[in-house]
Amino acid sequence: MSDQPSASSPPTTASGAAGRPRVVVVGGGFGGLEAINRLKGADVDITLIDQRNHHLFQPLLYQVATASLATSEIAWPIRYLLRDRPEVSTLLATVSGVDTGAREVLLEDGARVPYDFLVLATGARHAYFGHDDWMPHAPGLKTLEDATMIRRRILLAFEHAERETDPRRQAALLTFVVIGGGPTGVELAGTIAEMAHVTLPPDFRRIDTRRARVLLIEGGQRLLSAFDPSLSAYAKQALEKLGVEVMLGQSVSECSAQGVVFGGTRLEADTVLWGAGVRASPAAEWLGANADRAGRVLVEPDLTVPGHPEIYAVGDTVSIAGPDGAPVPGIAPAAKQQGRYVGGAIKARLRGEPSPGPFRYKHSGNLATIGKRKAVIDFGRIKLRGPLAWWIWGIAHIYFLIGMRNRLSVALSWLWIHTRGQRSARLITQGK
Repeated sequence: MSDQPSASSPPTTASGAAGRPRVVVVGGGFGGLEAINRLKGADVDITLIDQRNHHLFQPLLYQVATASLATSEIAWPIRYLLRDRPEVSTLLATVSGVDTGAREVLLEDGARVPYDFLVLATGARHAYFGHDDWMPHAPGLKTLEDATMIRRRILLAFEHAERETDPRRQAALLTFVVIGGGPTGVELAGTIAEMAHVTLPPDFRRIDTRRARVLLIEGGQRLLSAFDPSLSAYAKQALEKLGVEVMLGQSVSECSAQGVVFGGTRLEADTVLWGAGVRASPAAEWLGANADRAGRVLVEPDLTVPGHPEIYAVGDTVSIAGPDGAPVPGIAPAAKQQGRYVGGAIKARLRGEPSPGPFRYKHSGNLATIGKRKAVIDFGRIKLRGPLAWWIWGIAHIYFLIGMRNRLSVALSWLWIHTRGQRSARLITQGK
């Protein structure tokens, strides 16, 4: 098939000057932006397509959900980030598929975007393990909309409890359940407990927010399964000191507006949050490509899609083995490494240079915070816990933020929380 659609085809969106190779990047996350940054100086026209107008620093998303940071402190307009790149065009649109024969990306509005090289950096969605009906009752945390909605639910629970006269209903309002003992679940549970025990008590008159129950339910035998067992044990102890009830080896069998059932026990809870699993975007379906159980595309060693050397996939979209044979984790550093590799590989091909060889992931360590003064860091041979790990975790995250203003803003917000125990972003906004 030709690269160009016929006269009867839906409208086509082109990216720039005729004759220049066209690179289309789907997704403005870590992997997509890193690929674009690496392509700087190449004689190409680039089109970035994203269904949102902002790049999100996902590692700090839970801090928006728990009223520690404002949305503007961890997200930046994509057009602003690329304002000095005239060869890059940005489209606010939703991708519905890929026509690999015509080499076109299909948009929901019927438009088509032609490409010579395609980079899929489409991220991941929540996975409810066959229980998608749980989604309205146990929202996950992947977007700014998720974060502000979760913040609203948490804060409204305390507001409604303040007015509730029925002790049973009040207890349900003051019960918070987090499902999943990975970094997101641990961070959410610890911060909610701190809010209830430290931040909110002076603000309420009828209820004692310190009576709130925070439960973290994990189906496995330990928290933070990707970390060393000693750090998992420390995380559990630290959470319990904050007042979190940690339930290990317990699977949730029912989730509704009334609460959850786990281990045969029914618990009434108005606020249930999901952090138990993710599944990839539908990129594999668009391409008709082989995928793993989570829907991630099984790519070649150079991150190309089998049978389509012009299509690359990165980040949470793909499954590829690391140096130890285990899958490369779906974390920001991995996505950035893959995006950087793909941008360099496309550059080399355009220049007629040899391939850079297979992608090789370099693991920089696992980090997770537990409340405002404790964290765990697993660098392999070096393992840290406690306040020192917390400071390193904070410095690392501030370093990777975009722009000095955001770094200063987040640093000042954390300093205020650290010294005063107050969270300034406790605003109930959006939704009914």
